[in-house]
Amino acid sequence: MTSTTATPIKLEASWLKELEEEFSKDYMLRLRAFLDDEMQKHTIYPPANLFFNAMDTTPFDQVKVVILGQDPYHGPNQAHGLCFSVQEGVKAPPSLVNIFKELHSSLGISIPAHGCLDSWAKQGVFLLNASLSVRAHQANSHAGQGWETFTDKIIEKLNSEREGLVFMLWGAYARKKAAIVDRSKHLVLEAPHPSPLSAHRGFLGCGHFKQANEYLSSRREQVIDWDLN
Repeated sequence: MTSTTATPIKLEASWLKELEEEFSKDYMLRLRAFLDDEMQKHTIYPPANLFFNAMDTTPFDQVKVVILGQDPYHGPNQAHGLCFSVQEGVKAPPSLVNIFKELHSSLGISIPAHGCLDSWAKQGVFLLNASLSVRAHQANSHAGQGWETFTDKIIEKLNSEREGLVFMLWGAYARKKAAIVDRSKHLVLEAPHPSPLSAHRGFLGCGHFKQANEYLSSRREQVIDWDLN
């Protein structure tokens, strides 16, 4: 984050080049004030140094696939700034288990022993939540505070300045973002959310991981190794 002073913004260089002007806008200054207050009064996930982990791990020009989540996990030690991912040693939440089930059924990949998706991010899978923070044990508690404006700008930048990306949009919330994406430039894959409440309505069997690699291969790009084992 930044402030009205000349405090440096701690953000990976390629993303900082794209987004630096956002940090001086009114919505971002209001968001910072909100977060400062929240961190004084409550436990916030992920830790502040991991708010921008998705960008720090996957530079702007290395993004190949975009997976969009809604907000971070709100339990202890789960969230680390990559959507759907948990830190090693933490039990995989139900939505992530269903993601692994889909990988197994479509690509034959064994269910991994951990739920850390860091290796995906390092290969160009941009794991972005619409809100980048949350109050402990209160899902969506930081929604509507400005993060969505910022992350919409991220999607707009990827859409306009990159070409041939795969956008995996799961669930009604993520699928609304399809309006930002130019389908003549990018592949947009839509499905129900992998949550146990909806996965059986079309997420399981969607084939998105296979389709993403087929698309990347057709563009003569290195495919993603989805195997976390």
